[in-house]
Amino acid sequence: MAAPRRKVGRGPQRKSFLVLVEGEVTEADYLLYWKRRLRLRVQVDVPDFHGTPLSLVEKAVELKAEEERMEKRGRGRMHDEYWCVFDIDTHPNVPEAIELARANGIALAISNPCIELWFLLHFTEHSAYIECADAARSVKAKTGAGKSISPDGLEQLSERFETAKERARRLEAKHRGDGTPAPGNPSSGAWRLIDAMQMAGDL
Repeated sequence: MAAPRRKVGRGPQRKSFLVLVEGEVTEADYLLYWKRRLRLRVQVDVPDFHGTPLSLVEKAVELKAEEERMEKRGRGRMHDEYWCVFDIDTHPNVPEAIELARANGIALAISNPCIELWFLLHFTEHSAYIECADAARSVKAKTGAGKSISPDGLEQLSERFETAKERARRLEAKHRGDGTPAPGNPSSGAWRLIDAMQMAGDL
């Protein structure tokens, strides 16, 4: 009688993230950096879809539902977390996007007015209302980066992540204290996605 075959363990499965981002350059550059940095510990998939906050959330809901159907048929596995990354800027239907995400288990990383505010917090405190153009100019002055972020600029952001995170959290606390409806200007929840990826990798 042949001996039973021994199952070969594959080790713990990486936690998986499906992330839709608004911008085709800045946000994508930033997320790709973290995806590569954490690639041995987490799986991050970024569909080639970009759009307004509401269209991003609608697409995330659609993809999540499709993955759930496929998993029930034994044809794949759902991602562990679904995220949308977008700016407030001058986009319409942001409250609807936030409510749709909340109703469907889609996590959000929102920056107000824009992702450049999040980058700016890596270098300085900022608590006053700010326009996107001013935030972008300030970031360019600090890093030399325009829409595209250089490898050196990405490294600078990585090194200052914890500092920026604490500044972003203090801004959120300030807005809560002021009674400002979330997400107020200035604010950024971009740190939440990176934090979730890092913590998943530490498990």
